[in-house]
Amino acid sequence: MPPSRHPTSWDPVLLISQIVSMQTLHYLVLSVLVPPLLSLFAERSALLYEGGAANVGMIMDWREMAGKPTVRGMPGEERWRSYYGAWSGGRRVGEGWEDNGVGRIDPTRGWVIAISWMIACTADIYFLYTLIRRPRLILDSALTLVFIHLVLTTYYSASIPNSLFFWFILVAGSAWTVIVAEQMCVKREMTEGLVVSHPRDEDEEMELGGVSRSD
Repeated sequence: MPPSRHPTSWDPVLLISQIVSMQTLHYLVLSVLVPPLLSLFAERSALLYEGGAANVGMIMDWREMAGKPTVRGMPGEERWRSYYGAWSGGRRVGEGWEDNGVGRIDPTRGWVIAISWMIACTADIYFLYTLIRRPRLILDSALTLVFIHLVLTTYYSASIPNSLFFWFILVAGSAWTVIVAEQMCVKREMTEGLVVSHPRDEDEEMELGGVSRSD
């Protein structure tokens, strides 16, 4: 029986390497896009209140994309008066709830982060095409990337994402990545599967002709 085209053995080292590579490249693209775009388009006072454009929470905190406040309250205090500061990664980065307009929600910041996420998903198409290659693994790889991000952002913000906008961006980005990457990988496999026969040499044709006549 001829050997199969693709190896069927499960390689955990390769699998883990692909997962780590995809997650790292995705966050690398975001870290390149988000800070300069936020510096250009986001409201400066609200951005500084959240720790600045280079704050890791701009990528890891789902509330930044959803446009929700990141402040936390003291237990036992009145619900709407318990906000006493902005926190990021377990560290207080701002004081007070509203101080001369500082600390208010900036919708532009959420849109900038969402657009950056979609651009990173577009870059993921090339990463999947290059690193994963096999069409049947594209969906698993894309969903694994989103699942790991959900785990990390839930842990970072200490809250489960409950924003429809956040979920819409994640689903739309994943669908865009999977559809395009799968089509590209299938097209490549179909192209590589076409075997082009090379022209035979004259000596080989003569030998084959002699064998046919002798038969």
